[in-house]
Order: sequence, then C-alpha cells, then structure tokens
Amino acid sequence: MNRLPMHSLRRAPEVDLDGTWEFRLLPYQEEWKSVQVPDLWTMREKDDPPHYLNVAMPFEEVPPTVPAHNPTGQYRRTVELAAQPGRRTILHVGAAEGHLNVIVNDQAVGDSTDSHLAAEFDITEAVTSGVNTIELTVAKWSAATYLEDQDHWWQSGLSRSVFLYTVPEVRLGDVAVVTDYADGRGSLNVTVSTIGLDHLHEVGWSARIGVLGRTESRLIAPRVVEPAFPDSTVDRSTRPEPVGIPDGVMNLLSLHAAGAPIVGELRPIADIMTVRPGKAGSAVFALDVLDVAPWTAETPHLEDLLVELVSPEGEVADAANFRIGFRRVRIEGRDLLVNGERVLIQGVNRHDVNPRTGRVITRDQMLAELSLLKRFNVNAIRTSHYPNDPVFLDLCDEIGFYVVDEADIEGHAFTTTLAHDPRYLSEFVERVSRMVLRDRNHPSVIIWSLGNETGYGPNHDAAAAWVRRVDPGRPLHYEGAIAHDWHGGHAASDLVCPMYPSFEALTAFSADPRADRPVILCEYAYSQGNSTGGLAHYWELFESLPGLQGGFIWEFKDHALDPDGDGRYRYGGDFGDEPNDGTTLLNGVVFTDLTPKPALYEARGLFSPIRVSMDGGRLRIRNRQSFADLSAYDLNLRVETEAGPVGALTLPAPRVAAGEEVTIDLPGSIVALLGTALALTVSLRTREDALWAPAGTEIAAHQITFPRPLPQLPRASTGGEVRHPLLRRVPRLCLWRALTDNDGSFMLDHRFVRSGFFRITPVDVDGAITRYATAYGDEVVHTRTVTRVGEGDYVLDEHVVLPSGEALRVGMEFELADGFDHARWVGLGPWENYPDRRSSALLGAWENRIDDLSVPYLKPQENGGRGEVTELVLSGPAGTVRTTHATPLHMTVSRHTIEELETATHWWELPPSARTVVHLDIAQRGVGTAMLGPDTRPAYRLTEREYAWQWRLTLTSP
Repeated sequence: MNRLPMHSLRRAPEVDLDGTWEFRLLPYQEEWKSVQVPDLWTMREKDDPPHYLNVAMPFEEVPPTVPAHNPTGQYRRTVELAAQPGRRTILHVGAAEGHLNVIVNDQAVGDSTDSHLAAEFDITEAVTSGVNTIELTVAKWSAATYLEDQDHWWQSGLSRSVFLYTVPEVRLGDVAVVTDYADGRGSLNVTVSTIGLDHLHEVGWSARIGVLGRTESRLIAPRVVEPAFPDSTVDRSTRPEPVGIPDGVMNLLSLHAAGAPIVGELRPIADIMTVRPGKAGSAVFALDVLDVAPWTAETPHLEDLLVELVSPEGEVADAANFRIGFRRVRIEGRDLLVNGERVLIQGVNRHDVNPRTGRVITRDQMLAELSLLKRFNVNAIRTSHYPNDPVFLDLCDEIGFYVVDEADIEGHAFTTTLAHDPRYLSEFVERVSRMVLRDRNHPSVIIWSLGNETGYGPNHDAAAAWVRRVDPGRPLHYEGAIAHDWHGGHAASDLVCPMYPSFEALTAFSADPRADRPVILCEYAYSQGNSTGGLAHYWELFESLPGLQGGFIWEFKDHALDPDGDGRYRYGGDFGDEPNDGTTLLNGVVFTDLTPKPALYEARGLFSPIRVSMDGGRLRIRNRQSFADLSAYDLNLRVETEAGPVGALTLPAPRVAAGEEVTIDLPGSIVALLGTALALTVSLRTREDALWAPAGTEIAAHQITFPRPLPQLPRASTGGEVRHPLLRRVPRLCLWRALTDNDGSFMLDHRFVRSGFFRITPVDVDGAITRYATAYGDEVVHTRTVTRVGEGDYVLDEHVVLPSGEALRVGMEFELADGFDHARWVGLGPWENYPDRRSSALLGAWENRIDDLSVPYLKPQENGGRGEVTELVLSGPAGTVRTTHATPLHMTVSRHTIEELETATHWWELPPSARTVVHLDIAQRGVGTAMLGPDTRPAYRLTEREYAWQWRLTLTSP
C-alpha cells in the first residue's frame, strides 16, 4: 500500500540512514537497544535465530494464512531534516525481509512485501522541518511468505541500505533503455517518462539525452532537444526534426563525466535520429547506425547515457545517468545468440550469503565474489532465487557476466497450488514486473526468470505475458514450465532449462527432431560436500551435441553461518532450528569464506578460454571464446618432470580470433626438455591489470602429457612381515571411505552400508592369505606377498577378491608415528582430485604440508585424495617414508582416521592430531552428484571382483 512504482532510476542518497537505529523484537522484548542497519535480527537474536529448511515451511499453516506467532522487529531512529519547498522527500528501503510497515512521525505511510526489491515511499506529507522519527516495522510472516520458500536460511530484518532523497515536483519517473547491435553498428531507443507533467498544461518542457564513450573520452552522440510533453501546438502526426546542440552543453557533459575532461569533437554518430512523442508526459528517442563497440561478457564495453528533463526556461529540472551496453540477445532455432554468436553458458547459481551477516552483502564482497568467478572463467550467473542488489548488476555489467535475473518467487512447499491460486495472481505479476522495471537497462541481464520451483500455472503465464509485451528483447526462463515435458511450456519459457538431468536424457533430447529451443541447465553438477563428479562429461555433451548450450552449477557458495566469528561454521539444526534440512545448504563450489573448493578448479579448466593439443611436435591452441581474441593473455610454458618443473618461460598468446585455432612452434629451450618430461603445462595468464585481477593472474592451466615410464620394483629372495618403528599401524586392507554426502544419498539406496565393507574382520590367516568377513558375513580374500629388499625396505604384491557388489575403495591403509609434516608426490595435483573430477588436475611433482592436504568440508567426509600417484615421500623430524608404485595409485594423506571423520558432525569438531594416516588405493570410486543428479558414471564405479597391484614401502629413521 502506497509503495511507489518501481523504476530504473538510481537516486543518490541525500540522507544516509545506514548506521545506528533503535531496535526491539516483539513479542520478546519491550526495551529498545542499538543495532546497525543493514541488519538481520536473526543473526544476533537468540529468541528468533536462523532457521534452515529446503522445501517445507517452518510453520504448519497453509496459504494465505499468517501464523499467529509472528516475530516482529521494530526499527526506529530520528533524523533532522530541513525544509525543501517544491521538492518531494522519498524514503528508500533497499530490502526488508518480511512484511514492511512504515510509520513517520506517528503517521502510517505504507507497507510492502517482496523481500529482495526496494520499497520506496513519498513521505513528504509526514515529515517536518526539524527532528523526524522514522519507524520501520518488519513482521517475519505474511501471506507473501509462501512465495519466498527459497532453500536458504529463513532470515528477517533490513538487509539492504536505507536512505532518503528528494526530487522536484516535476521530475523523471522512469527511463527505459533498449539497445541493439547488429552488422557492426548499434542502435539506441530511450523512453523517458515523467511525473508531474501528465496533468499539466504548461508547454515547453523537453528532454534530451547524451551518450559519452567513457573509454575513448569522446562525445559519440549529441544531445537531442525536443518538445516531449503535452503541447497543443505540436503536430504529433509528423516527425520532429532534431534540434542542434544548445550552448552550454559542454559544461553539463563535464558534470556527467564526473569531472573528467571531454576530448575530441562533438559529432553525430547517427544517420537517422528521431524523437517520437509518446503518451502524455513521455518521449521516445531513437538513434540508429551508431559507431559503438558491442557489449559481451568477454568484451564488456559500456557507454555513459545522460538523460535530462529541461524546463521551459531551459534549466535542468532533473537528470539521470546510466551505463549502457550495446548488444542483441536472440534465440534462433536451438541456439541462444548474443550479437549473432552462439555462446556457451558457463554459469553458477548464486545466493546472497555472508557467514557473519547473513544476506547483508557489501559492494566489496560482491566485487570479491565476481572477481573470483571471473578468474575461474565463469561467464554467467543465475540470481537464485530473487533479484540481487542493483550494485551487483552494475558490477556484472562492468566485469562481464551474462545474468539470468530471477524474480522473488519460490513456493516450493506448495508447488501444486500457488501457481493456480487467483489470490496470488497479482503477487506473481507484480514481483516479476518490478524486477523487470528496475533491471531492464542492465546489459548483463540477458534472460528473465519467472522464479523457481513453484509448479506451473496461469499465474506464470500472466507474468510471462506482461514481460513479453514490455520487454520483448530478452528471452524468458522458467524451469517449472518444462519440468514434466521438455517440449512444452512455451508460454512461460523460451529455453529448455531442466534441473539435474541425466547424461542419457540430454543426449536423447539433443537427437529428438521435436526439440526446438536451446537447452541450458538451470541447475546441474550438484556440489554438496565432496562432489561435482562428471562435470567434464557434461561439457563433452555441451560442446559436441546440437542444442545443448551449458548451464548453471548448483551452486556458487556454501550457506554456512558464523554469527559469532569464532570459526565454527554452522548449518541447519545448529541454532536449535527444528525441523531442519541439515547440511543441504553446504553445496557450493566455494566455502562460505570464499575459499575455492577443488570442484571450482575443475570448472576453471573446463571453462578456460583455450584448449591445447600437440600437432606433429607443434603446439595447437584453440580459442574457445565467442568474441574476443587472445591478446589479453600471456602463455606460460613449463615442463613437468619427476624432479619438478623446469624450463619455465612466458610469451604472448597468439592473436587467434574467437572460434579459431593456430599452431605454433615450441621454443627450442622447451623442446630440449621434453625427452624426460611427464607433461608440458600451458598456463594462461592475464596480461594487464583489471578490476577483477592483477596482471599475471593465472586463469587456466592445461597439459599435454607424454608416455609415462612406470617404476620397476626390485626383487630379492627374502620375504617376511612389514615391521618398523615408524609404523604405528602396518599396511592393512581397506575397502571403506568416510561416506561423502553423495555416497550416503537415498538415491543410492544405502548400497555402500549394505555392502558391509565398513567393517571387515579377519577370520582366517593362512600364511600370505587373509580371509575377511564383511559386516554381513560375505568373504573377502586378500593375498599379500612381501619381499624384503633391505632394512626397512619392502616390496608388496597385493591381490584382493571381493564378493559381488560395489566398493568405495580398494587399497591399503597405514599409520605413521608422530613427527611427519611434509608430503611430496609425483602424480595429479596440486588440488584434491577424484577419478570423475580430475580433468583439470595437473600431472607433475607436487609438495605441501600434510596439514594442508585435507579439504575441510564442514561435514567431515572422504577428502584430500590425489590420483595417478607413482611416488609419495613423507618427511619430518621422525624420518622419511617413501612409497613407489608399479601401477599408479590414488593417495590420501590425513591427520584423521576414517572413524574420526565419520563420527564428527563438523570439521571444527575433529580433534587436533599429529598422526599421519595414509591410504594408497588401486581403485577409488568417483564422487558423482547422486544427492541430486546423476550418480558416478559406470566407468568410475568399483564393480570388478579382483584387483592386483604392486608397491614398495621404504622407511628411514633419521
């Protein structure tokens, strides 16, 4: 009620209301206390803490009933204002999570729902000159709450900035900017709407626009001054002629350029410029054949647009600035095109989350997140599941990301009813339309999303129809429209945008003659815990099959919270929130503190701007980009050997055009080293400083591997047992790993627990043969032959026969005495990798502290593995332990046992440890995405019944 219409204008705060407010939480508190706004009371109030649920609502009522118990936060502060005759005072509340009610000086002003878009109120009649009291009351629950069930913490408060600004009585109401780019030229259509003129009979008001090319510091379009508003003397049947540039325009443009000098001549850039009067109080400016650079995520070129409202006396009554980009988004057949080129969507889903402040996010944090994503070659973001702060979109415009802007609609608990409920029709349309009206001038926004997981019904179709009429230049996205039929839902989705499809489903749909739209996965590669297996196979399909065009990984960041700042990150249930969905919100490719998980490194390599290969001794480089050449990068070459990297040198990347490839000669110094090489590493690094990375930042590393000679293990005549003071526990058979979240998924029907491999008990030892019984009585036979090469030096031949079923690992586990702190290995690294998530891992000689080899997934589980290892050296004050493998093995070195990992519910609960636990596996299962998506592919499952391998263990005391 009384909320002002949404618009695209970005008004500057005149009175910043962020900072200290008085607060009390009803019904729990009567006394006021000081808090800092923006603020979510759920991050500090023990009476109403965060509550995590994925699907179910945190109360038993059904729509549109409001729960009787409704925690309500009251925020109050005073502000001194001076009288400003002829101007209106506007209160801007950036985001209120809950139902917002505004009272100013004891006068009811208005209310608002829609927790992730700004609410503005004209409070002119309520304020006075002097001290004023503003009270913002936020009720946690309302009828609209059912549309905000978004797989996140339930939080409440004021999560974005609050401020006041003033505007003249006659002012700009909104500006809609439509750009286009084709055939090397841009076009611009600007619709200017006003407030205060639609009922006036005063003539002579006009609007004018200017476009300033920031990068070249030159005026690229003159302002065009035209009669634009009610004037009975204007013949609206004829097209007015452009008016010349008025005197004084240079001073105005200098202000627009924030004081920067304008260099170059004033010159028109259009063969045709028109100004069309629209409805009363509005005008449309159209400029064609513009000599401008295009905007893409790879080349995010922006221009500055100035819009002014000019009074009959020639004074600027109001003005607005925009950064605009010229680009065309179209769907043609089964391809999504940007500026006529098919683009691959290398995207992530992103939620607002800060471990200390919840969904209160600063510009610096937004920049840090986007910079990290850009450095890891992510080019697209879905704002799951609500519009982000406009500052976030500003940064996407500037840094270069394709954005799916998603409406603040998710009714997951009531998917079969809300989309059909006419009581929610206006809420659906309003939430979608307000998003569009606010964000439509951002070039980064290439697709509108009608929301998430709210079924599909006429309320969606109504919202879609509104968008198609108002902003036809962008495609629509809604997964619910195609959830049950990938060939249906055309009214609400221009994309086939499924969640977590199988590889087989994608392959079949690509070949289906009925397929008529691009396939872009709105969610895939589910990343809870040690996960994201199969990402490389998804990208094999995306880059090879018609109609498949990428997708958005679920998701960018874990949602763990640490409100006390003690490093003890928490998930569902840790705040006494019952019922809860526990660890389901720990599914990011980065931890909550923005530390990348190994899965993000896997994505970095797959999303790289280049691919490399060898062609007859020469290096072939293919540019995967759609628009940019490789001139922004340098290549760093190094040769990987068992002794470590050698021969590093840097040279400029070849200037190969987008989509093309080139073959270059390797430098002689590199060629001379390849005879003993494991691999040639080609690292791609930025050449110049950018907002998102300094010069020299590595954004991808690729390898060409060479035939690898395997170690030849010695033989001797003496046998015996493995015993040594450095061994706290001698090597023993291990078939179990601390279950990953995917391993324990109900989708896998607890198959690994049912295997019984979590406990194998020796029941018969006959020389070299040990027979084990699993927890359920099945027999495992392990045959070991030990050859003693020298003092503390053994060669072990292993042979294992398993019962039918599927194992998690097959290998040896042993534990060392205290006193080891360093690891060096020859194999895949440097980051954690598993059989179905190692396409971006690098072959070489790596080293690290043992303490840093583990990956601290908040819910402890199998972690820290490295594959294809032929040699491992562990060292420290206690001595040296070396293992050599005739067949490459999967290595894990940890401070904790499997039992400790499985017992702890949080990483920070693991006890401090100086032990070194080593696993060397001939086989380890991939990690897959079975919690939500495909299981590990058959090639990476352990279904064989027999395994045999040979390895050497050498122990040396100091």
